[in-house]
Amino acid sequence: MTVSQLAKGIKAGKRRPLAKGITLVESSHPSDQEQAAQLLTHLAEDRDTIRIGVSGVPGVGKSTFIEAFGNHLIAEGHRVAVLAVDPSSPTTGGSILGDKTRMETLSSREEAFIRPSPTSGTLGGVAKRTRETMLLCEAGGYDVILVETVGVGQSEFEVSSMVDCFMMLMLPGAGDGLQGIKRGIMEITDVMVINKADGDQEKLALQAKSEYEHAFHFLQTRLPDIPVRFHAVSALKNKGITEVWSSILQFIDALKQQGFFNEQRMSQNLSWFKRLAEDALIEELWRGEHNREMAEQLKKGIINNEILPSVAAKKMVSIIKKADSN
Repeated sequence: MTVSQLAKGIKAGKRRPLAKGITLVESSHPSDQEQAAQLLTHLAEDRDTIRIGVSGVPGVGKSTFIEAFGNHLIAEGHRVAVLAVDPSSPTTGGSILGDKTRMETLSSREEAFIRPSPTSGTLGGVAKRTRETMLLCEAGGYDVILVETVGVGQSEFEVSSMVDCFMMLMLPGAGDGLQGIKRGIMEITDVMVINKADGDQEKLALQAKSEYEHAFHFLQTRLPDIPVRFHAVSALKNKGITEVWSSILQFIDALKQQGFFNEQRMSQNLSWFKRLAEDALIEELWRGEHNREMAEQLKKGIINNEILPSVAAKKMVSIIKKADSN
């Protein structure tokens, strides 16, 4: 299938070309990357979409929440793409990629597309090509994109640089508001959801919601003029999901009214450019045989305690700069 045929299939809303396109952009092979760039150029255009990041500690019920949330969005007439990111093993490099099996009803819906991807060593809670995958899904007619992060807690800043709204899921009874608040990830939160507000935990969830609302007065939020929204929900009982979607729509509307929406998208594109340029430079650095040989010599020096790592790094950069100037 040619790049042009792939682009045509994606624009027609066909799932198989979309899956093939995502596999192409996720490939690290140079020829695949060249075709991926051509594909993205074919599909590049502004679309009326909403991008939502969903984060939270392991066990908070992200997959259960996304399934209930996604089904609600479909009932509202939307087409939903879920980009579920799983952590890769630091030893084997493999991933379980089990999120699709945990969203049984949503994955069977024609209006939903679920794509699990490994982090492949990428930090920030997202996969290496999440941005490109998002664009392909939007080109395929999915107007709400949900990015489910790996759920590592305080290090998921990368996802906030690619979505319009960042949603943080919390557990009831996980500590009082001030104890649970951590600067960093909380300061980029736009909507906070206390999940599992059912049964014996409902009272705890409502209490946690109140405590977080109070605690956020002590934080400088991402957008001071647009307040953070708080909800206690039960994804299992499908309770409170409508209110969460309503809050997100209000948040997006506020972004647009104050001129932040397009500004934020442009900032994200610049961030994307910077990351791609850095990745390309690093790949180019290790591609040259001379650089690899020089690195091996410096590594031996570090192992033999003949040179400090910091000095070795500066020396390598200095030699590369000198070679470039010549």
